[in-house]
Amino acid sequence: MNRKNFLSSVLAVGGVHLTSGSGRPDARQTLVQGKSVPDLIIPPYLQPGDTIGITCPAGAISNKEIQPSVDLIGTWGFHVRIGETVGKKDFTFGGTDEERMKDLQQMMDDPSLKAILCARGGYGSVHIIDRLDLRGMHAHPKWLIGFSDITVVLCHLHRHLNMASIHSKMCNSFPDDWAKAEPIQIDTILSIRQALSGEKVFYPVTPSEKNKPGQAEGPLVGGNLKTIETLAGTSSDLPTSGKILFVEDTGEYLYGIDRMFWSLERTGKLAGLKGLIVGGFKIKPDDPGEEFGRTLYDIVLERMAKYSFPVCFNFPVGHQHDNYALKFGMSHRLEVTPDKVTFGETSTS
Repeated sequence: MNRKNFLSSVLAVGGVHLTSGSGRPDARQTLVQGKSVPDLIIPPYLQPGDTIGITCPAGAISNKEIQPSVDLIGTWGFHVRIGETVGKKDFTFGGTDEERMKDLQQMMDDPSLKAILCARGGYGSVHIIDRLDLRGMHAHPKWLIGFSDITVVLCHLHRHLNMASIHSKMCNSFPDDWAKAEPIQIDTILSIRQALSGEKVFYPVTPSEKNKPGQAEGPLVGGNLKTIETLAGTSSDLPTSGKILFVEDTGEYLYGIDRMFWSLERTGKLAGLKGLIVGGFKIKPDDPGEEFGRTLYDIVLERMAKYSFPVCFNFPVGHQHDNYALKFGMSHRLEVTPDKVTFGETSTS
């Protein structure tokens, strides 16, 4: 990253020195204002001996539950620093809002940490996101890792700093016994190490007859569809124009998914897309007598009918075993043909 160019571009569009009454930068104000966007910030890839922090911005998790991830990360040659929110519980949350905010803030500010792994999703990131001071992340870029509810943080970093991050499994997805783990579970967890180390990840995508052929190249953004919908109009709203969007979700009715895709269209998030990737969707069965009458494929293709960009279904991302690490914000290329799907990173570092 060219830091001088970054600062010049930010200052030219409004500056990073927006402050709240406390004198801290007001995270409710985007650091990337207007049409000018600063250069992508790619945090340094990890080297043996680097340290990864583990924290709980959302749901609660115990020290025992994160131990398999701590043990495995150690075999990768990295050190682990366990945050103060691990083991804490405020009903469903991993500590109070204040505790979760302070733990994540301390890790964002700490120059000795090279990555922050969120322990689990659940719910709660939205409670603290507007209180975060992003100056530490800008001064000491590091990889933020997670998915599901952590989509809030990934989108926020993308919008405010144009900083790359990693959408992937978290501590609660690591197997208790690595020797007994399924091959797909092993591959997807190892993809986190690959992404952190700067390696390219291979994505085994099975072609679908429902796919829309085409080619696309652009920054990859996305995450949990419901979360993206709820961020619309906020300081964490996800800009999608000129980008490849990936979406996934779990526990939603078909009519709810239909509403979310309508929301994407009505908020302008489909009009400028380069491509759409549809990951795993765990769908709630319709209530008896309330059948929606459309499949997920129907819902998506109805909204995509007027657009020419490629659409890929059944991509290995989401609340499922085949949930590969994706570099959020970095340039990727998607090519969809009737009998093949290829997808991969194009950015250099």
